[in-house]
Amino acid sequence: MTTLPVYRYSTPGPLHATLLAGTVPLFLGALLSDIAYTQTYQIQWANFASWLIAGALVFGGFAFVFALVNLARAERKAGQPVVYVLLLLATWGLGLVNAFQHAKDAYAAMPAGLVLSVIVTVLALAATWTGLRSAGAK
Repeated sequence: MTTLPVYRYSTPGPLHATLLAGTVPLFLGALLSDIAYTQTYQIQWANFASWLIAGALVFGGFAFVFALVNLARAERKAGQPVVYVLLLLATWGLGLVNAFQHAKDAYAAMPAGLVLSVIVTVLALAATWTGLRSAGAK
C-alpha cells in the first residue's frame, strides 16, 4: 500500500522562489526606466520599461501558478498562503494594466505609467517579502 504525504504547509521551492524574486528587479528596472524617461524624454527609456514589464509579467505569472499549486496542496494555516496569492494576483493584474498603459505612445503613457510602476513595484516587494517569509515559517 502506498502512503501519500500530507502537506501541512507547502512552502515555495527553489524554482518558485527564483521566479518570485525575479519580478522585483524587473519591475524596479521598469520604474527606474520610467523615471529616466521623465527626466530625459528619450523614447527608448519607455521602450525599456515596456520590455521589463513584459518580462516581469512572465516571471510573475509563473510564480502565481506555483503559488496556486502550493495553495491547493497546503492546509490552511493562519491565512498566510491566501494573502500571498492575493498579493501576487494584485501585482500581476496591475502589472498587466501597466503594460497596457506603456503600450501607448511614450508621451501618452506618462504620468500614469510612472504611478502604476511605483504601485506595482511596491506590490512586487510585498509579495516577495510575504512569499519568502512564509518559506522560513514552518
